[in-house]
Amino acid sequence: MRRAVCPGSFDPVTNGHLDIIGRASRLFDEVIVGVLVNQSKSGLFTVEERIDMLREVTSSYGNVRVESFRGLLVDFCRAQQASVLIKGLRAVSDFDYELQMAQMNIGLAGVETLFMPTNPLYSFLSSSLVKDVAKWGGDISAHVPDPVRKALQARLGPRS
Repeated sequence: MRRAVCPGSFDPVTNGHLDIIGRASRLFDEVIVGVLVNQSKSGLFTVEERIDMLREVTSSYGNVRVESFRGLLVDFCRAQQASVLIKGLRAVSDFDYELQMAQMNIGLAGVETLFMPTNPLYSFLSSSLVKDVAKWGGDISAHVPDPVRKALQARLGPRS
């Protein structure tokens, strides 16, 4: 079975994330969306809330499952019996960082990294930008799935 991990914090999941997950689901028998538990950062949404949102918005993909992990990503990959990571790249600056991580991951555990260029519709999109726009009452409906938009509005509410 060809199995891949698509890791991230997904705080919250955006349409850019979903584009990468969906494309990966066509290339692999199973895609595991790995939600990072980072105790040194407090997210807007809890890990459980992020997992619930991801499960809801990826439910149409029969070969995608969502799990949380802490610690080294390569250890999570080993536990999931996945030898490939999927990473979306928005810009050259993403590549500089991700290349170093990919080289470390292959050196540590033989885990390969597949870089997928982001759909140009989402090349500017980040969870941080979406949260900032939502915080000030801006329209984020083109950038996140509807359940995520509703969760953001409920959590942040419009500001003046």
